[in-house]
Amino acid sequence: MSQVQPNIQLLQPKKLIGIPMSMSLANNKTALLWKTFMPRRKEIMNNVNEELFSINIYPPGYNPANPADEFEKWAAIEVSDDRIVPENMQLFLLQEGLYAVFHYKGSSNDPSIFQYIFTEWLPSSTYVLDNRPHFEVLGKLYKNASPDSEEDIWIPIKPKSNLQ
Repeated sequence: MSQVQPNIQLLQPKKLIGIPMSMSLANNKTALLWKTFMPRRKEIMNNVNEELFSINIYPPGYNPANPADEFEKWAAIEVSDDRIVPENMQLFLLQEGLYAVFHYKGSSNDPSIFQYIFTEWLPSSTYVLDNRPHFEVLGKLYKNASPDSEEDIWIPIKPKSNLQ
């Protein structure tokens, strides 16, 4: 997987509307979150496009090696106007920031892309992880667990030089 190189992009702020859910790797509620969100996504007005956002917000001190550590996951869609938020949904403002964007083709059930990003690419890059939301953009080519599925994985980064 060493051939996978990201595009480094400055994300512009985005307004998203969706549903958040707390979970952990040991108590993964991703399927429930999407089963709750997908039937209701048409209630969201002013979509920018049909792309779905799967957002992970990790609290300070989150340890991915501890499967009981909780984080917040969102299922959301980008909107141009955030004045109408459907009942039992929330507005999420994705702030501007630098991201490493990996175009991934393969099953969403295969964790090897994330192992590569965090154990190979990131340590050998000129960047470190930044404490901002991680997310995937699921577009027309996304097919969940299919090996032909495609998605963009956005990892928040900042230059190592900012640490000094």
